[in-house]
Amino acid sequence: MTEYLTNYMKYIEKRLDGCQDPAELSLIMAEHKDKIAFMQHERIVHFLVTMLFAIILTVFIAVLVFTVNLAVLIMVTMILVLLGFYIKHYYFLENTVQKMYKVYDSILEKQKNLKETAE
Repeated sequence: MTEYLTNYMKYIEKRLDGCQDPAELSLIMAEHKDKIAFMQHERIVHFLVTMLFAIILTVFIAVLVFTVNLAVLIMVTMILVLLGFYIKHYYFLENTVQKMYKVYDSILEKQKNLKETAE
C-alpha cells in the first residue's frame, strides 16, 4: 500500500502540473475523489486494527503483571513489535491522506483559475 500511494501521489502531481484543459481537470478531480474515498476507508480499517492490537497488548501486559510467565512475555514482545509496524503504517496513511486533501485543494484552485482565464 505504501508503494501504491507513493506512486499515485507522484502520478497525480505530475498529471496536475501538465494539465491546462478544463475537461481533463474534471477527470483528474473525479479520479482523485475516488482515491481519497478509498484511502479514507483504508485509513479507518488500519486505525481499527491498530486499536485492536493496542487493546490486546494492554490485556497481555496486565496478565504479565499478575503472572510471571515467559510465554506471556514473548507474546507481549511480539504484539509490541506488530503494533509498532501498524502505528508506522497508520502514520504514513494519515499523512498521505492529508496530502491528498492538499492536492484536492490545488485541483479546485486550478479549476477556478482556468475558469477565470476563460472568461
